[in-house]
Amino acid sequence: MAQRKTGLFFGSFNPVHVGHMIIANYMASQTDLEEVWLVVSPQNPFKKRSSLARDHDRYHLVTLAIGDTPGLRASKVEFDLPKPSYTIDTLAVLREKHPDREFSLIMGGDNLPTLPKWKNYEILLRDYDIHVYNRPGYEAGELADHPRVHFHDAPLMHLSATYIRKCIQEGHSIRYLVPEAVARELGASGMYR
Repeated sequence: MAQRKTGLFFGSFNPVHVGHMIIANYMASQTDLEEVWLVVSPQNPFKKRSSLARDHDRYHLVTLAIGDTPGLRASKVEFDLPKPSYTIDTLAVLREKHPDREFSLIMGGDNLPTLPKWKNYEILLRDYDIHVYNRPGYEAGELADHPRVHFHDAPLMHLSATYIRKCIQEGHSIRYLVPEAVARELGASGMYR
């Protein structure tokens, strides 16, 4: 039986916003990926911990954002892994748990040039396809011609979770910046206030 092609879109999703959802939906519906999992990262080794909302709250927001969208799914696989979590270790765990799936990575063009700094990046490139959504102003670097790297012109928004958190703290509307269910939950829960 053929393995289901599953793209992994890692992020802090702090909070998840429409920019994330547009990319995830594009990858699930306009590439050869059958499913995209939004993997909520508990702690990016390159980010400060202090500004992150609680892991399960961010995961809950991602599940609300997805709703019943076909081909999208939230994952908290990294919550139970040693911190900080490294992509190569997460992939090993996922492969073991889901032998029926062929996993690949989804990342922005700004991340591709930094890939050689990742733990065991040679193994990543050997064993996994990498789907890159182009980001204006970023050069793909030395990996641009790698046979495992595939570029996509997904629609992009100039929108950041930092901006959304700032809007919430200053009492401004976040309507249309995050999915409606996420906006309702953020309003009701008082997160980021």
